[in-house]
Amino acid sequence: MSRRRRAGHGALFIVAMLFASSGALRLGSGIGAALAKSEEEAATVETPATCEMPSALSEALTLREERVAAQEAALQDRLAALSLAEAAISKRLEEMKAVEEELKATLAVADGAAEQDIQNLTAVYQAMKPKDAAALFETMSPEFAAGFLGRMPPESAAAILSGMSSEAAYGVSVIVAGRNAGVPKE
Repeated sequence: MSRRRRAGHGALFIVAMLFASSGALRLGSGIGAALAKSEEEAATVETPATCEMPSALSEALTLREERVAAQEAALQDRLAALSLAEAAISKRLEEMKAVEEELKATLAVADGAAEQDIQNLTAVYQAMKPKDAAALFETMSPEFAAGFLGRMPPESAAAILSGMSSEAAYGVSVIVAGRNAGVPKE
């Protein structure tokens, strides 16, 4: 019995294969025709849409490219203007530095000249007779007199202070003594 089944089983298999191949042939010819028809429909239907879409897309891309080009040109112009401004600022800074150096030199000369004048005047007061210098210092403001007396050697300053009235000598002495009171100790 098992032989029969095998034989029948084989015949059934062959018949099933024949049906399957027949169906595949019919289906294949039908699919081929359907695919060909579908491609023709797609070509006729999609052709106008695909033609319009790229032209609109092309126009949009062209407009965008023009805007980007205009923005790039504007940026290039701004960069050029900034470069010019930076160059002008650098030139002005260098000119200002040169003027500042000249001014410092001029101030140094002026300060040196003023200091030399004060030293010369202090030497003149120091060379005067103490009695004559004391009479002159009494007519000066105490701050002004204290400036000169503070530059003199202690012996000369003492001789001039001794010739001044006690009130004037005291006022000048307080100013000389307090001149450096506000200086930090450390």
